[in-house]
Amino acid sequence: MNESAESGLSNAFTDLMTSLAVVFILLLCASINNITEDIEQTRAKILKGLQVQLKEFDARGVKVANDPKNQMSLLVLVPEGLLDFALNRSEIPSSGVSFLSLFIPKLTETLFNEEFRDAISSVVVEGHTDSSGSDANNLALSQRRSMAVVGKSIEILSKEADSVENIFEKKEHFLRLLSASGRGKQDLVVVDGKEDHQQSRRVIFKVRVKTLVERKLEKKLLH
Repeated sequence: MNESAESGLSNAFTDLMTSLAVVFILLLCASINNITEDIEQTRAKILKGLQVQLKEFDARGVKVANDPKNQMSLLVLVPEGLLDFALNRSEIPSSGVSFLSLFIPKLTETLFNEEFRDAISSVVVEGHTDSSGSDANNLALSQRRSMAVVGKSIEILSKEADSVENIFEKKEHFLRLLSASGRGKQDLVVVDGKEDHQQSRRVIFKVRVKTLVERKLEKKLLH
């Protein structure tokens, strides 16, 4: 084979490999786009489900929304007034317990929904304070309050275990997802350039949807 023929064969092989690489990249991109779209649709369904399930709490200030800081998260915001914490205290009084006794089963019902429960990676209960007081005190206080909400939530589900269908499974599922985080005054609510102290004091249930990497890893482990 002469040099010209060898050169032509080499070029043809290079062109073939380039074409195959382009096809592979296009297929990979299409696959990622489909999975990303599926994740976004799932998140939208979870958001809708939470909004419907928790609608009765709208008038009391509970808000359900996308997380503006993380496209994989949904936020369920509970104003501090509904939990009725005393100043610098983390014990949940009877009025706060009454609210959680209604709220937690509704929240758990959505998170346990068969359609998308396997798409949720975690539920973090975040405690938030306003800017009053020291950083150290606010951080510790918010952590104690978030832990108190987690503990009371588990207690509420445990008490219903004998009377409500599938509540034991729901509680176990909730436990696997649940954790607590004290944020102190790191994420203040600012309105018109000024801190809104009342809105800053809040508890947030942050529902996080599984990422593409988590889904792939989970699929690999199952096989």
